[in-house]
Amino acid sequence: MKKRIKWLLVTVSFYVVSNSFFAMATDQSIAIFIRDDVHYDYTHFLAGRAPQDITDFSGRFIRRDVVDMIIAQQALYLGGFNKTFSYQIGKINFRNTKLLEKGELLISFDSYWYEDAKSLADKVYISDELIRKGEYFAGIFTSPNNKKVFQLQHLSDFNQLTSVSTPRWRTDWKTLSQLPLKDLVAEDEWLSQVRMVSMQWIDFMLMPLMPQMGNQYVLEDIVLQAVPNVLILLDDSRHFVISKRHPDGAQAFKALQKGLKILREQGAIEKAYRQAGFIPELSEQLIINLPLTRKLVQRSFPK
Repeated sequence: MKKRIKWLLVTVSFYVVSNSFFAMATDQSIAIFIRDDVHYDYTHFLAGRAPQDITDFSGRFIRRDVVDMIIAQQALYLGGFNKTFSYQIGKINFRNTKLLEKGELLISFDSYWYEDAKSLADKVYISDELIRKGEYFAGIFTSPNNKKVFQLQHLSDFNQLTSVSTPRWRTDWKTLSQLPLKDLVAEDEWLSQVRMVSMQWIDFMLMPLMPQMGNQYVLEDIVLQAVPNVLILLDDSRHFVISKRHPDGAQAFKALQKGLKILREQGAIEKAYRQAGFIPELSEQLIINLPLTRKLVQRSFPK
């Protein structure tokens, strides 16, 4: 309960800071809201470099969210959008969507599932595919002490397991709902989900692969580990969304689309996610939910 109160206090303080920021932003500096753990990895990965100068996406601190941020800025730069960004950090999942709808946030550097983005189509521009359908595989992350999760080999093994997500992430929720789980718990706050799995109140959650970090997620006193060689296919594409109501929305969207096209033609987008280990080679992994989604050819399965 004390931890919950702490998170609520942080949330309240973030609202105050973020609201005051709009008054301070200059015409050339655009506010971008970002989760604090993502900002930490992003700044440590860049290590003083400019996003447009990144060509190697391997190494420590790289993760899907960080690749998203860099690709978005590279695309905007290539498309001729030259305004700068000021990052406001916090622990809030869904406030970005409300700010996008109201025109108070230009773009979410954290890409959206297409199923989530299209529900906002009257208020946001939806970019071309960033991660294409069939490319997104999540890891099954659990406490290192939760031995039963690490024994997963068959769909039927999920009968004894619980998971957590939010219906607001339509693709994640649909995927987990198709599994024969013992229970699926709804929790909107991502950090609360992580804490529940860490404390083994819940058995596992889905998270992007982090091979550069040993597929281990660490935040303060929290450590989660992915089940080796077992993947979940999230059968949807991911896209950037830009507010139609933001003063720079139309200009930024035009630049973003132009830049994404250039990067796609160069092979830079797929290369980035493969270098980061986010799009796996599928040489040894078992896609455990494959019968529930669609038939993909795997070169081999674990023995």
